[in-house]
Amino acid sequence: MKKKDITILAIESSCDETAASVVVNGRQVLSNVISSQIDIHTLYGGVVPEIASRKHTERITQVIRQGLEEAGKTLQDLDAIAVTYGPGLVGPLLIGVSAAKGLAFATGTPLIGVHHIEGHICANYIADPELEPPFACLVVSGGHTHLVLVRDYGVYEILGRTQDDAAGEAFDKVAREIGLGYPGGPKIDKASREGDPHAITFPRGKVTGSRYDFSFSGMKSAVLNYLNTSRMKGIQVNVPDVAASFQQAVVDVLVSRAADAVEQYGLRKLALAGGVAANTALRAGMRQMCEEKGAAFFCPPPILCTDNAAMIGSAAYFEYLKGNISGLDLNAVPGLRLGQR
Repeated sequence: MKKKDITILAIESSCDETAASVVVNGRQVLSNVISSQIDIHTLYGGVVPEIASRKHTERITQVIRQGLEEAGKTLQDLDAIAVTYGPGLVGPLLIGVSAAKGLAFATGTPLIGVHHIEGHICANYIADPELEPPFACLVVSGGHTHLVLVRDYGVYEILGRTQDDAAGEAFDKVAREIGLGYPGGPKIDKASREGDPHAITFPRGKVTGSRYDFSFSGMKSAVLNYLNTSRMKGIQVNVPDVAASFQQAVVDVLVSRAADAVEQYGLRKLALAGGVAANTALRAGMRQMCEEKGAAFFCPPPILCTDNAAMIGSAAYFEYLKGNISGLDLNAVPGLRLGQR
C-alpha cells in the first residue's frame, strides 16, 4: 500500500526574501514563491532590518496565498505548517513565525520550526531526489560558512565554521569597496569573468590549530589594503582583476577545506548549499575537486541556493517524520546554532 503523501506549507522570512512554498514528501515542490527586497536594500548598500521587517509584514499574506494557489492546495489539505525560526534577523524572523503560528492555531495544523541552515542543506534533496545521507555539505551564505557532516536526516556534525566574517559577508564588503555595490556576491562573480584571477595574490586565510575552520576577515583586509595603497600611489585599480583575484582566494580556501574532509573521512558524496553556492567559480572548483577525488558532487540550482521556502519545506518533512512538532510558543531565535532545537 502506498504511503500517504505529506504536504507541508513552508514559510521563510529570515532576511530580505518573503517566501512560501508547498512541498510534498520533502522532495516534490508544488510551488515556490519568493518576493525579494534586493532593489530596496541596494539603495542602502545592505539589508536594513527595520525596512526588511516592514516589507515582510506587507507581503507575507499575499505570498502565502500565492503559494497555496500555485500548488492547487488549501489550508485544509496541509499536514503541517513549517517556518524558519532561526538563525537570521530577529524582526524578519518574527514576521514569519507569527504568520505560521496564526495559521497553525486557526486550522489546528501541526507547526514545525526549521533551522535556516538545515534548510539550505536540504535543498539538495529537492535538486536530487536520490540523494541520501551520509554525505558532507559545504554551506556558504551571507551570514554563515559551515562544513558539515550529514550523518542522517537531521543529524549533523559541524567539522568547521568561520571564526569571523562569513564568505558572503566578505563578498559584500569587498564589492562595496571596489564600487560594485550590493549584493556583492553576484556582482563580483560577474566582474570576475572579465578579470585575471592570478593578477593579484591575496592571502588564503587559515585558523591556527583547526583543519576545517574558516577565516575571511584577513582576506577582506588584504583587499582593502591593496586598494588604499593603490590610491595613495595614484595607481589605477583594475576592478575585474581585484574581483577575480579575491574570488579565487575565497574559492581556494573553501575547496581546500572540503577536499581535506573528503580525504580524511573517505567521503563519496559532497554537497554545496547556501547563497554563495550560486557562485560559478565555486561550483566549478568544487565539481573539479570532486571529480579528482572520485566523489559525487551535488549542488542545487541557483533558485534553491538563495533563500527560499522550498528548502524549509524539505527540512520540515524529515522533522515531521520524527515527530518533532513545535508548540505555539515557538519564538524567533536569531542566533540559533545548527543541531540546536
